[in-house]
Amino acid sequence: MEEIIRQFPNLTELQVQQFEKLSALYEEWNAKINVISRKDIEELYTRHVLHSLGIARVMEFRPGATVLDVGTGGGFPGIPLAILFPETKFYLIDVIAKKIKVVQEVANALALQNVRAEQMRAENVKEEFDFIVSRAVTNMPDFVKWVKLKVKKKQDHELANGILYLKGGDLSEELRDFPKATLYNLSDYFKDEFFETKKVVHLPLKYKG
Repeated sequence: MEEIIRQFPNLTELQVQQFEKLSALYEEWNAKINVISRKDIEELYTRHVLHSLGIARVMEFRPGATVLDVGTGGGFPGIPLAILFPETKFYLIDVIAKKIKVVQEVANALALQNVRAEQMRAENVKEEFDFIVSRAVTNMPDFVKWVKLKVKKKQDHELANGILYLKGGDLSEELRDFPKATLYNLSDYFKDEFFETKKVVHLPLKYKG
C-alpha cells in the first residue's frame, strides 16, 4: 500500500480506502474460490495491484473513456484501474464463471459504479472501446485476432486507441509482426525486483468499421 500511495500521491481518501480493502476481500474470496495462488495472495499489492497500475503509468484514462479487460481472472488489471479512474467505464470479461463471480463481489464490496463484469469470450463482445487491456492471457498475434474489431474510431487520448498489454520477458519474437508496438519497462517506474522484466506493450489498432 505504501508504494501505491507513493506512486499515486493524488489518491482521494475513498480511493485509499478502496485499495486498502482489496487485501481482505481477496483473502476472503480466494478461500472460497481460488483465483490467485497462495504465494501471490501474500504479495497481492506488488504482483497484482501495482502490476495492474503499471498501465496507469503509461496511460491516464480520461473521464468517459471505455476500457475492455480481457481474461480478467480475479479482476486484474481492471479492478485496480477502475479504482484509480472512477470516471472511466470498465468492462471485465473472463470465460470462467467463478472468476467473474469474484470480480462482481469485489466490485460490489467497493461500490465501484464504473465496473461491469461478465462471463464472455472476447470474440463475442459486440461493443467498441478506447482501449483493451489484459495481463498476458495469450500471445499477441492471437490476442489481436480476438480484439481487432473492437476499437473505437474516435481518438481522445495521447496514445492511439488500441491494446495496453501487461507482459514479461523477451517479446521480440512475439511482436515481430507488430512494428507499431511500443514497449514501456515497468522497472523504470517500480523498483521491486518483480518488475525487472515486466512491460506494458502499447499496440495501436486501426478502426475497422
